Amino acid sequence: MTTPYQLYYWDGLQGRGEFVRLALEEAAAPYVDVARQKKGMPELLASLDGDKVDHPSFAPPVLRAGELLIGQTANILMYLGAKHGLAPRAEAGRLWANQLQLTIADIVNEVHDTHHPISTNLYYEDQKKEAKARARDFREQRIPKFLDYFEGVVARNPGRGGYAVGSRLTYVDLSLFQLVEGLRYAFPKTMARLEPSYPSLVALRDKVALRPNIAAYARSKRRIPFNEDGIFRCYPELDK
Repeated sequence: MTTPYQLYYWDGLQGRGEFVRLALEEAAAPYVDVARQKKGMPELLASLDGDKVDHPSFAPPVLRAGELLIGQTANILMYLGAKHGLAPRAEAGRLWANQLQLTIADIVNEVHDTHHPISTNLYYEDQKKEAKARARDFREQRIPKFLDYFEGVVARNPGRGGYAVGSRLTYVDLSLFQLVEGLRYAFPKTMARLEPSYPSLVALRDKVALRPNIAAYARSKRRIPFNEDGIFRCYPELDK
């Protein structure tokens, strides 16, 4: 790369773009968070416009890497993983990492649906009753099911070292860190009850948090705080 990456994601939100930011930060790869720049929103919208680009994305995040314009979080991470040593070299390992990332995307979608279970076109306040029911099922059934799976992946990893894939850090570890952080923010009571059952996953989260580039990013203004406009939202009534 002779020029910085350009990341297109909504200003003021971590969202799905944060999974990409964490990979870029860990790799110390120069990038521009386009929508946070002056007049950046028109550039973001142009990346979705089929009249202006050959391969428009349905929605952010989108990454421009030279002549490439890459959409979908898992797709972007698969690209960055290969470019920056954040993925296995062998095909089987790369596919396994992508499979895990797609499973992370599944739970992230379910997190979103706890506060918008009917329609993304309605405000949360317009669907609070349904959100409470959806969140109850998510807390009681879905969070444990996903965390059971990821705990087993980390605990059984033949590469050891406490990582999800192989014997060294990959973008999957960064994404699991973000998942745990997001669940802690959105469902603090639930996570406080559940976390003792997932020692390997919590240890992985702690290991990622201590990595120099990630720790520096967390302290910086580049790390957008969680808020109630993003995917992970803290509504006390949804966390009983």
